[in-house]
Amino acid sequence: MRSWSIEIFLLDESGKQIPATIFDKVTYHLHPTFQNPTRIFKKAPFKIEEEGWGEFELGLTLTLLDKSGDRKLGHDLNFLQNKYEVDHTISIPIQKSANLRSILAESGPVPEIDETIGDKRKQNNASDSKSKRSKLGSSTMTGAVKGSVDLEKLAEGLTKLSEDDLLGVVQMVTDNRTPEMNIKNDVEEGEFTMDLYSLPDSLLKSLSEYVKKRIE
Repeated sequence: MRSWSIEIFLLDESGKQIPATIFDKVTYHLHPTFQNPTRIFKKAPFKIEEEGWGEFELGLTLTLLDKSGDRKLGHDLNFLQNKYEVDHTISIPIQKSANLRSILAESGPVPEIDETIGDKRKQNNASDSKSKRSKLGSSTMTGAVKGSVDLEKLAEGLTKLSEDDLLGVVQMVTDNRTPEMNIKNDVEEGEFTMDLYSLPDSLLKSLSEYVKKRIE
């Protein structure tokens, strides 16, 4: 049997660990063989302590303050090392909460915002796109590029698509979905939200070509 624990921190601009106080709670999704496999912690560092003999893929749901959304991560729990750290980059909707912006500023500079700007902690590039029926809005950060795709340009192109073409985008993303992709499909509200930066390079390239053909 192995005793193990996990804690969650933010990294400031120099790579130093600081409390992850931007989260309201963290939910751990353990292997179903554990008793009470869903564990919720509401205070930083959101430490979970357990023991077991097997390694498995652990799911985490990070719930941002002020109802600013969830971020889902996968963590490979293994016993190859006595201690190890894994860095993840997540998008933060700083335009939605002044409180969240203030707390986030403790980990480094936060860009000036207007109605269309977002933030990605640890990397200064992000792009979120939201479609509601035939409308698609986006929040991007200037210079956001992933692979060979300009995310800012892609997000702008998505806003110009027709309703039918937007459904094609949703279908492409859904058909190629992976656990690492930050996507939310609210059927009741007719909303489809995706973090472009979380999409794999191959899918971004396909989306870019799809959009380009339909707006040129």
